Amino acid sequence: MQRRRFLVLGLTGAAALAAAGLWSWTRMRGDPAQAEADTAAILAAIVPAMLDGALPAAGLERTAAVRETVDHVGRAIAGLPPASRDELGRLFALLALPVGRRVFAGVEAPWRDAGVAEVQRFLDAWRSSGWALKRSAYDALHQLILAAWYGNPRAWGAIGYPGPPALGG
Repeated sequence: MQRRRFLVLGLTGAAALAAAGLWSWTRMRGDPAQAEADTAAILAAIVPAMLDGALPAAGLERTAAVRETVDHVGRAIAGLPPASRDELGRLFALLALPVGRRVFAGVEAPWRDAGVAEVQRFLDAWRSSGWALKRSAYDALHQLILAAWYGNPRAWGAIGYPGPPALGG
């Protein structure tokens, strides 16, 4: 590849990413309900992949467990400091964009249609990425999702935890 072509492609890519970032930022700021729905859809795809083997096997119980975990992650995010909420908001806004989902996460299908194996590949790639930003994003998602799941009484029986002791008995 010639140097000139390489520079043009690099600048074009940078401009496209900047435009996508600006679009996602305005989208995140413009419609909080849409941003929340996008975040829930992304988490609903990530939770079964990250908790594969820990969730109930199938059916309504699995669906309820995923929904509860997504809701608990949302509550946990709401309790974070504003700077952390903003960083996570930007991450979810980027992942909500089709180009962000494909380029940054490597997930071809829309989040609602993404399979567990495809999402697991993206999570594995982020976990072992040479790019510290991806590893940090993975760590944040991992901590939020695992805390939400194992803080749920639905998960306790599977790990042999009888629940908190009764106080003042």
